[in-house]
Order: sequence, then structure tokens, then C-alpha cells
Amino acid sequence: MIKKYFDQKSETGDRVFMSRNYKIIDEKNWKRAVHCTVFRNSVEPAFCVTTELDITNFLTKIKTHHYSFTMAMIYAVTKCANEIEEFRYRFLDGKVILFEQIDTAFTYLNKDTELFKVVTVPMQDSIEAYIALATKTAAEQEDYFTGPLGNDVFQFSPLPWFSFTQISHTNSGKKDNATPLFDWGKYFMRDGKMILPFSVQAHHSFVDGIHIGKLVATLQHFLNQQD
Repeated sequence: MIKKYFDQKSETGDRVFMSRNYKIIDEKNWKRAVHCTVFRNSVEPAFCVTTELDITNFLTKIKTHHYSFTMAMIYAVTKCANEIEEFRYRFLDGKVILFEQIDTAFTYLNKDTELFKVVTVPMQDSIEAYIALATKTAAEQEDYFTGPLGNDVFQFSPLPWFSFTQISHTNSGKKDNATPLFDWGKYFMRDGKMILPFSVQAHHSFVDGIHIGKLVATLQHFLNQQD
């Protein structure tokens, strides 16, 4: 770990100390310090929101390119969430940090045993590169769990077998676990459009409803693109 830090302004203008992989936030001069403290001490500091996405154009595109829907969706969410600073904040050794980039960790079902394994894959520059690497990594990984997940991932646990309007998750009891968790269910047709139930769980110390709104808007724009 690089231990040399230098002063830098964050995307929101807050004073931070930057390393190669993440920035340590100067909480005394951080605009969100009070909000962070309030929610960090909550009994349940994470909250979960379920919404719907229009994936009509996205489905056409991935079918044309013969992409895996799951892998393509993981890439899309990760790309869009990385663009929003609030989704890259974490706690580390009691400090608030801001990662430069977040990678992926997702559940992958063994159809023979009906047990899932957790697969970690670094984010790639293109959807093609990510799908190829994620597919290869998932197929070759034999262990169900390869060790504790790092702080620098988004977690994905899609549920393609049924649709849903609400979802909850297990709670480790670790209040400083600020890793966002994304889920989606079985998509369905409504009024000529393909609709996907989509949920976001995030730590309220860093993420508010407005930030989830930004993510949903950014993600919907990405899914609407034809190219």
C-alpha cells in the first residue's frame, strides 16, 4: 500500500489526501461529515430502494452481439455507478476513503449443485472485454468462496427466476460495511416495453436518495443507447 499522500480536491471540492488507489478524506473539512456520523451510528445504516428499468433497447443490443445478459448488466451498472462519487466512498481502518475505481463481485450459480459461488472480476474499459473476462473467470473458478471481499467492489446478486417489487438482504452486523449491493429480477413485458425490477442497497453515510436517482438516470440513459 502506498503511504505517501498529497493534497487534492475531490470531484465535489472537498479536501482529501490522494494515494494511487484511493483518497483519504479530511473529515474536518468534508461537507458530508455530519451526515456521515449520524447515519454511521444508526442501528441499520444501509437502506435499499427498488425501482424499474426499461431494458428494451439494451436487450436488442445484447442479443445482436450475443452477450450474456447478466455479465452485460453487471458491466452497465458498474460503469454508471463509478461515475457517481458517492458510490465510491468506503470506510477503511476507521477512516473515510474514496476509491478511484470500483471493481465487481457477483454470485454465479452452479446448475448441478444449485449452489452459488462468489466471483470477483476487475472492471474493464469495454463491455466486450468485461464480458469475456467475467465469463472466463466464472467458468474456471472452482471454489464457492475465495476469501473475504475487498472494499473496492460493487456486489451483485441477480435473481432471474422471478420478478419482485421489494427485496431485503442479510445483515452482517458490521456498520462500516459500505459496499453497495445491486440486484435485479426477471424482466417482463409491459405496454410493449421490457421492464426490469432493479434494487440498490447503499450505506446512508455516503449515499442519499438523490444519488440513487442520479444512478438510475445515468443507467437508464446507458441502457437506452443503441450503439
